[in-house]
Amino acid sequence: MIVMLVRNKEPYLPYTLTQLSELDYPKERLALWIHSDHNEDRSAELLAAWLAEYRPLYRSVHAVLNTTSPPLRPDESSAIDMSEGRYRDVIKLKEDALTAARRIWADFVWFLDADVILHEAAVLRQLIEMRKPVVAPMLRTHGAYSNFWAGMDDNFYYRRTEEYGQIYGSKKRGCFSVPMVHSCVLVNLLSTRSDGLTFVREKLPAPIGPTSDDVITFALSARQAGMEMHVCNQRDFGQMPIPLRSPEVLGKEWLNIVNIKLEMMVDHPPPPVASVLRPFVPDPPEKTKLGFDHIYMIGLARRPDRRRRMLLAFDELGIDAETVDAVDGRQLNDSALAELGVAMLRDYRDPINDRRLTFGEIGCFLSHHRVWSDMVAHGYERIIVFEDDLRFASYFHYRLERLMAEVDALNLDWDLIYLGRKIMRTDEEWVAGAQRLVHPSYTYWTLAYALTRRGAEKLLKEEPLGKMIAVDEYLPIMFGQHPNTGWAAQFSGAGSLLAYSASPLLVTPIKYTGEPGYVSDTEDAGTIGAELEGTCSVDGCPTPAN
Repeated sequence: MIVMLVRNKEPYLPYTLTQLSELDYPKERLALWIHSDHNEDRSAELLAAWLAEYRPLYRSVHAVLNTTSPPLRPDESSAIDMSEGRYRDVIKLKEDALTAARRIWADFVWFLDADVILHEAAVLRQLIEMRKPVVAPMLRTHGAYSNFWAGMDDNFYYRRTEEYGQIYGSKKRGCFSVPMVHSCVLVNLLSTRSDGLTFVREKLPAPIGPTSDDVITFALSARQAGMEMHVCNQRDFGQMPIPLRSPEVLGKEWLNIVNIKLEMMVDHPPPPVASVLRPFVPDPPEKTKLGFDHIYMIGLARRPDRRRRMLLAFDELGIDAETVDAVDGRQLNDSALAELGVAMLRDYRDPINDRRLTFGEIGCFLSHHRVWSDMVAHGYERIIVFEDDLRFASYFHYRLERLMAEVDALNLDWDLIYLGRKIMRTDEEWVAGAQRLVHPSYTYWTLAYALTRRGAEKLLKEEPLGKMIAVDEYLPIMFGQHPNTGWAAQFSGAGSLLAYSASPLLVTPIKYTGEPGYVSDTEDAGTIGAELEGTCSVDGCPTPAN
């Protein structure tokens, strides 16, 4: 039996209900127990529409959709207030659902929150196959919050542990015994010990813990019944939002579902929506240039998966961007570069790998160079440049707005602002009077940045194609933070670029080196031949590899 309590979950329900209808599990073997009340949104209407379509397919359906209850209980100050009355009602409803599951001799009962977005249709089968008495798939959020505790203190509340970070960060994988799980919990009722499970403190053999907390009481009942709780993280099972807290408002849930969808699309297709629920999904936001003159997105044409994901992300965020085909390093060779007038910087070797530039790195530089040139040709004053291998931070649109408002309030004279990069030092200085801006030190990556026309003109004036290095080496030279003074000395404008960085960053890579699915189109490519290194030192050019 699947249990779902619903209150003010309109942003999530088109996706959570669709995932129920698409579960890889026979519907004739599933019972549903659904209750919804005290809504300020269209949650009840959504449930009614979905049930009208799918109710006949399930073994049994118990659904109470209370459309006459007031938006707030008498002791609630807001719809997100966890008042005593709210706890009391939730405890009763969950206990009633557990009793109903026992009454129909259900083998399992699955308590599933209405805002949990699961990534795979097979998740119920996967949980059953884990053969645990009480099990939850680990769910991610846009922070460090999840649906389990790895520690509980003597007062039965959360205790920070090292193990939590290891499990949540997937530093170790498997199923782990934990003191508490919630939000997406499968309970094996075939075990006779499950008779001791309860949400009601007074029913505990040894009544301990807070008087009104359904989650903690259930965890204590499992402990007293000898039923271990487990959280499992072998797969990327799904996501959940961080619960709202006062003074936040319900409207933030519309932002949270966008965060979840963006994260889901990093490794999975966008969440589907059943046809009967599509009328409840709002239209995408109107696209804008976010207060800039133009936005570019650089991506390889042979990476349609990345491009498709970025275009879907732009739809969700309301970003009007021009797609720019990156120069593909696979299509370059020494002769083509000679025709373009590309020559390597004297004495350049990659600082980490001790090698020449790869064709992928050259293609990356050429791609950014073309964007800078296009910006100047069109007379754009301020642009944003995105690469296609990034993931957006939560609430990206609003973080960017606040960042640029701070730039304007400080009357900051700037050429470039990093929105995403690899930070090489942790002691970077804050910009005076700023809360979101730092002075960047030596920095890698060009995931995303804002650029002024003056900044583009400075970058182009150096004619860097004739003394090329990796683009993320070139930028630190131009803002005076590169440790190799010999390279910097070959650029007359070194140190002239006025560069800053968002802090915290607004984008990060979709994958880091070593993570499953990591691919580099710049590093995993052949290196140039020595014939292009026409400016090698008097000691001679390194011999090309055979």
